Amino acid sequence: MNILPLLLYIAAGVTYAIYFARRSPQAGRFATASLAAAALIHTFVVGMRTVEVGQLPFVPLPATISAFVWLLAVAYLYTEVTTDERAMGVFIVPLLVVLQGVSTVSDRVLEPAPVLDSPMFAVHVSSLLFACAAFALACVIGITYVLLFRELKSKQLGFFAERLPSLKVLDTMNGRAVSIGWLFLTAGLVVGAVWLMQLQPETATDPRVAAMSVFDPKIYVALLSWLLYSFAIYARRAIGWNGKRAAWLSAIGFSIILLNLGPVGYFLTESHNF
Repeated sequence: MNILPLLLYIAAGVTYAIYFARRSPQAGRFATASLAAAALIHTFVVGMRTVEVGQLPFVPLPATISAFVWLLAVAYLYTEVTTDERAMGVFIVPLLVVLQGVSTVSDRVLEPAPVLDSPMFAVHVSSLLFACAAFALACVIGITYVLLFRELKSKQLGFFAERLPSLKVLDTMNGRAVSIGWLFLTAGLVVGAVWLMQLQPETATDPRVAAMSVFDPKIYVALLSWLLYSFAIYARRAIGWNGKRAAWLSAIGFSIILLNLGPVGYFLTESHNF
């Protein structure tokens, strides 16, 4: 079911690459339309999967990754439409292709565990996925900031200077994306903690619920991410860590997020493998 969105994301990636290389307004409009079509079909797929399993398709992990891809695509499209800036699509869409490819290769339909049939679970995961989408945008914006900064510093203006927004605009967008992501990440962790107290792991019969604690690798890495992004916000506001330093913090933070979505989520956690 996930193969069609993957093919459409690949097509969108090609059109964004053409737009970035040629800077043709017509190619830009076609690139946006291609990604919008991919996101629309992906919305339909997510809806069909929701009907099939009877709840939001957040398990197993490949479904979670697919939902993240969908949210990131929608979030980027919103950013593009509101700013009328398409240059970052060439950096965002390849990430969508890779992650959707991972989800498609390992896609399978499982009956959700009864413990997950809870509004708290839906809010918990939805908040975390929104946070991941915002952090992904911040990471890509940060990377483009560093690329443009290096080109400007070399005083050899050309490829990136002609195609990317100004450093000030990129830094502002990065700060906003990190702040929004931090709010959703905080909400997701708080709701998860409340839900965990309701589940009472110490008396749970499900071994995955019993294994839930701050020492579980997936929860531990999520808390580490929260600390890093909290520092990024504090450093920007209190000690002037904006620009290049903020860009690198965004890249490091999202690397940790990807680590949690990939290796930790697949191989190391004992509690988040429903």
